[in-house]
Amino acid sequence: MSIYRYIVQCQAHVHVRRLCQVLQVAPSAYYAWRRQQGHLAPELAWQVAVRQAFARHSQRYGTRRLRAEVQAQGHAVGRWRIRRVLKAHGLRAQQPRSFVPRTTDSDSAVRAAPNRLLGQPAPTAPNRVWVGDITYLPRQGGGWLYLAVWLDRCSRKIVGWELRDTMPEDLVSEALRRALVVRQPRAGLVVHSDQGSQYTATRFKALVAKHGAQQSMSRRGNCYDNAHAESFWSRFKAESLAGGSFPGLAEAKLEISHHIA
Repeated sequence: MSIYRYIVQCQAHVHVRRLCQVLQVAPSAYYAWRRQQGHLAPELAWQVAVRQAFARHSQRYGTRRLRAEVQAQGHAVGRWRIRRVLKAHGLRAQQPRSFVPRTTDSDSAVRAAPNRLLGQPAPTAPNRVWVGDITYLPRQGGGWLYLAVWLDRCSRKIVGWELRDTMPEDLVSEALRRALVVRQPRAGLVVHSDQGSQYTATRFKALVAKHGAQQSMSRRGNCYDNAHAESFWSRFKAESLAGGSFPGLAEAKLEISHHIA
């Protein structure tokens, strides 16, 4: 076996430049040999695994998530090698558009509920305080999906969620209704959100009152009043999207249900 072929077999575990240094081979000479070989050099198993994982996840996974998947299959490779394989095959993860849609549309004429969480200690039991918010999720080919969630502030678990390809008034109401049916909290539950029009809607307020809950809202223009929900979005998007996008509504629902379960 030639030295160059030995490097090909070992490069999945050791950097090429390190191998060349140990074997006293010029990296430029090795790469020149690889170019001469053309398609004769066999594709390594980890490279095949990277391409298969990329296709299996609808071209949404970036190098971070691809690395986790191929390493779980027993291939000890890093992100830079994965990035090189993707580039060699002209593959690139789907990227969301730079435009960020507004998810909060407040009406100054509507009286907001007070912020009942100000100065209060964190709850020590579940189903005492739920915080809600809406975020956008990029969709392949353009457009957005809108996800509304209710998060238990004590357990930090999602108690209810709803996903739509539009942002109607009942988006947050349906997510809350599901949470109320499943969790059945006692009267006095604090339901906290921003001052978006979905939360100030008459039907939403009626749903909150019907179950003996108390509505609470962030102060206008103060994102820190709903920091727990904002923190959840940051983690959720990093873990579920990693810079990519969802193929469609059905695929997004499946991914979200797996993430929340």
